[in-house]
Amino acid sequence: MALGQEDLIQIQQLIDKTLASRPEAANANVRYELDIRERIVRVEEELKHQRELMLQGFENSNKRFEEVNKHFDEARSDVNKRFEEMRADMNKRFEQVDRRFEQVDKRFEQVDKRFEQIEKHLTIITQRMDRFMFWSLGLTVSAVIAIVKLT
Repeated sequence: MALGQEDLIQIQQLIDKTLASRPEAANANVRYELDIRERIVRVEEELKHQRELMLQGFENSNKRFEEVNKHFDEARSDVNKRFEEMRADMNKRFEQVDRRFEQVDKRFEQVDKRFEQIEKHLTIITQRMDRFMFWSLGLTVSAVIAIVKLT
């Protein structure tokens, strides 16, 4: 059953008549396109908003990193100050120890001088004792000789 030219024309007229009676069907593609465009615009706005939020988050992160760096710099300077104070305190203590060693050295020198003086005195005393013993021996021998001759 082949359709003739008249049948095709009649079918076309029926389709046109049906579409004309239903304008929403003809406009369905237009509505669909408008819906898609609205969705695209909303998605683009949301992406723009997300981008702004991301940029704000990055900016906040940068500020936080700057604060952390500032905190570390302050902590480093505090540690350096404490280290310098400790170093200065240690230097003072070492200087005090050096002074004490110098005092001990002076005392040792005084003791050495005292020993030298004692040694000199002992030498003099030894010499006197030797002389005394020599004279005592001489007097004793002379007395013995004198007593032996007189007897």
